[in-house]
Amino acid sequence: MSDGPDSEHQRPDGVDDDTVTALDTFTRALETIEVARGHLLQFHRLTGTGDTQLRESVEQLRAAGHADLADRVEHDLVGRNVLEGRWTFQVVEEYDDTYFSVWRDLERQARDELVGGRRHLLEAEMKEDHRTHGHPHHTARPTTGS
Repeated sequence: MSDGPDSEHQRPDGVDDDTVTALDTFTRALETIEVARGHLLQFHRLTGTGDTQLRESVEQLRAAGHADLADRVEHDLVGRNVLEGRWTFQVVEEYDDTYFSVWRDLERQARDELVGGRRHLLEAEMKEDHRTHGHPHHTARPTTGS
C-alpha cells in the first residue's frame, strides 16, 4: 500500500487550484446547510414534544377543575399550525423537497463534472501537507478495513 491518499482523494490530472478551492467552498456551504437542516429537525421534534406536553397540561387543568381554561387552550393551541396550513413535518418536507435536495444534487453534479465525483480534495491535500509521514498515527488512510 502506498503512503498517500487513495485514488478517490487525489486530484485528477489537469484540475487547477481554483477549481479545487471552489468545490471545497461549495461543499462547506452544503455542510452548513446540512447543519441548518439539523436545526430544522430539532425544531420539528421540540415543537412536537411541546405540543404533547401541552395536551398533558390540558388534561391536568381539567382534572384540577379549570375546564374553561383547558377548553380554551385545547381549542386555540393544541394542534395549531406553526405556519399557514403547516405542521412542522410539512415544513421539513417542503424544505427538503424545494431547497435541501437542490443543494445536495448541485453540489454532487459540480463534483461529478469537475473532478470525477471526488470528495474533500482540498482537505485530503491539506492532510498530506500536515501529517508526519511514517508516524503510525498520521497514516494517509486506514491500514485495514474500509
